Amino acid sequence: MGRLKQKGKAGAAKAYITRSTAVKKLQCSLADFRRLCILKGIFPREPRSRKRANKGSSAPTSFYYTKDIAYIAHEPVLKKLREHKAFAKKLSRALGRGEWSSAKSLEENKPVYRLDHIIKERYPTFIDAVRDIDDALCMIFLFASLPSNERVSPSLIENCSRLASEWQLYVMHTHALRKIFLSIKGVYYQAEVLDQTVTWLVPYQFTQNIPTDVDVRVMLTFLELYQTLLGFVFFKLYTDAGLVYPPPQDVEKDESGAGVGAFKLQESKPVQPLAAPKAKEVEVNGKRVSSKDVRHTIKTIGTASAVDGDGDVDMEATDSAVPEEDEEEFIPQPSTSHTDETTSLPTLKTLSALPQSTSSRLFAPCTFWLSRETSRPIFEFIVRSFGGRIGWPASSGSGSPFDETDESITHVIIDRPVVERPDETEAEKERRRSRKYVQPQWVADCINAGKILLEEPYLQGKTLPPHLSPFGEHAGAYDPTVGLREDVDMEDAEEAEEAGDADEGESKVNEDRPEKVALKAAAVAEDEVALRAAELEAEAAGVDYGTFEKEAKKAQKKTKQVKEAAEGEEDMNKMMMSNKQRKLYERMKHGEKKRAAERQTLEQKKQTIEKERKKRNRIH
Repeated sequence: MGRLKQKGKAGAAKAYITRSTAVKKLQCSLADFRRLCILKGIFPREPRSRKRANKGSSAPTSFYYTKDIAYIAHEPVLKKLREHKAFAKKLSRALGRGEWSSAKSLEENKPVYRLDHIIKERYPTFIDAVRDIDDALCMIFLFASLPSNERVSPSLIENCSRLASEWQLYVMHTHALRKIFLSIKGVYYQAEVLDQTVTWLVPYQFTQNIPTDVDVRVMLTFLELYQTLLGFVFFKLYTDAGLVYPPPQDVEKDESGAGVGAFKLQESKPVQPLAAPKAKEVEVNGKRVSSKDVRHTIKTIGTASAVDGDGDVDMEATDSAVPEEDEEEFIPQPSTSHTDETTSLPTLKTLSALPQSTSSRLFAPCTFWLSRETSRPIFEFIVRSFGGRIGWPASSGSGSPFDETDESITHVIIDRPVVERPDETEAEKERRRSRKYVQPQWVADCINAGKILLEEPYLQGKTLPPHLSPFGEHAGAYDPTVGLREDVDMEDAEEAEEAGDADEGESKVNEDRPEKVALKAAAVAEDEVALRAAELEAEAAGVDYGTFEKEAKKAQKKTKQVKEAAEGEEDMNKMMMSNKQRKLYERMKHGEKKRAAERQTLEQKKQTIEKERKKRNRIH
């Protein structure tokens, strides 16, 4: 007889646990439970049957894996949180009784926990940590731009600003920046670090206000984890690049608004290798014999005995006959089964030694000057990351490497309308003619295109072309610049047709007669409106109605058969799929239809705008 199963003791009821039950089991508060789940990377799960998981109850609640809760129960941070709770009770009691010495002693021995072991658990390899720093960088740059208040301390904001500057210094030093997008939310950056793509968002430098309905405690818990993670990652990146971490900061430059320029990169001193232990030497019969000679002699006793019998072994002969051992080197052998595969495996050294693309030094021949209305931290980071030189006025902060009168300036990034200055001197006019005054979008578009674009469409005061996102490109996506290219192609095609011979034009007219065009339109008509339009076109071309109806029915029948065959083949393929694969396929098709509808809507809007623009041009 099988073992009887008790209700609520097996299956989903045992595998899942509610949040309230988990809090009671861990004997902690709800806030501490949330903090532990964030630090350990544990999140709620959705069971297949909520009623079974909740032991017959259908009340709404959050579920967790029972194994995850048992995993948290042995966490050292939980022990420290309990100690901190006891410390808070003792401290409040001492302060209430006026025992100031006891309160001071308790404050000095306040329990503090560290998150180093959690970082090592969640990221077993360094590449895993680099791959997961996107959210950490976004959070760091967000808090670096926030004002301090009773919930966010000034020291926390200062630490976030330091981490943000350290990351920007590393990206500028290694020229790892690849893509930029100027959006409404802020500036999206994308860099390649150790062959891993890292994307983060930096908000604009506006006055920020922390909303009152935002739970800052949850964000601070994430920030606490991210600060520890970035400390580990930055130390490893700086060390591998041969730099000192943390980089020293000039306090005077930082107070004068130097920003990233307040930090200075220093190369770390190479570590001297440990000296090899000297071999011990003894004197035997007036000769120096080292421990290395003894080892060689022991190894060759068997061979010498086999050749010479049981005679004594001569130390000098043995030492001279045995060659010195070389260090064993790993020689990669090609695969016998897959001859095309490489034998070398990627390591941190090989990834850091990957050749950089030519676009990483895109602005090396250029020298920029920032106008005072442009954002200096953004463009200083961008230009220096691509090998360019940049300067700015004193009103934007200290630390500019040159002033506005420098003769090497090639581009001026300006975002003001064109204003004529009657009091301009000849030297200033000559300086203005020798420089290109471009709008800030030109810098970002050059980086995304991978080359230096023409400055003409981006000159001061001109209407800018559309700034497209370089992220998330997919086949069939809407491109607002396609219409411009199509117009040019149509003009070229018209010129080629006008320049063509008359005989070729006549043969083309014979091939594309109006009768055939009308019949083709009837074959591809999907509704009655399109069929009626094709009928009118055939009538205008002089085609008999009976002939048109006959040919249209024949063409539509053929088109319908082809469509039904394609649909039947698709249905057969869906029948061979599993339930999971079929649902995934249907979601993909739904997404394709949705993107196609969005693209069609944008194209219709564009056509409407173009018609209105042409109408206005005709009126003027």
